[in-house]
Amino acid sequence: MTLGEKIRYLREVEGTLRGLDRELSQLEMARLLEKELGKSISQSYLSQIESGARPHLTNSSRMLLARFFKVHPGYLVDDPEGYQNELISDVGALEDKLDLWLISGAERFCKDPDLHQALLTVARHADSRMCLVLLGTILENPGLAERLIEVLRAPAPSNNQKPRRRS
Repeated sequence: MTLGEKIRYLREVEGTLRGLDRELSQLEMARLLEKELGKSISQSYLSQIESGARPHLTNSSRMLLARFFKVHPGYLVDDPEGYQNELISDVGALEDKLDLWLISGAERFCKDPDLHQALLTVARHADSRMCLVLLGTILENPGLAERLIEVLRAPAPSNNQKPRRRS
């Protein structure tokens, strides 16, 4: 993946994380860098990076973008030709990619312990794809997710209490 592709990907992820349901534009990103980190990178500089006209970042730009996107500065370089950032065999490749994506998401949300743990739990499950499909099915049924959380988080009855039955 080239540096430009990585920046475009990170803008897409950042837009989604900020609830925009679209990628963050280069102009929005430039404005947010200034607002949130007090440093600037112009929209035209971002455009040159993404188009490949400027194939390398200055160290200060790399560090600023790494802080903004919360990635390691070493990520913001072109990958060598043929480089794979995942160890994947042909067997179970899709499941492995999904698990790595979930683990990456868990790391991104490490400040939200519940979400972090949920993503790791799904990634560790033998069939993480099935877990996500199940979640989708649950969410398609109005009120089911709320009811399941209520039931699953309810305290377990003590030994001398009978479980309540619903009528």
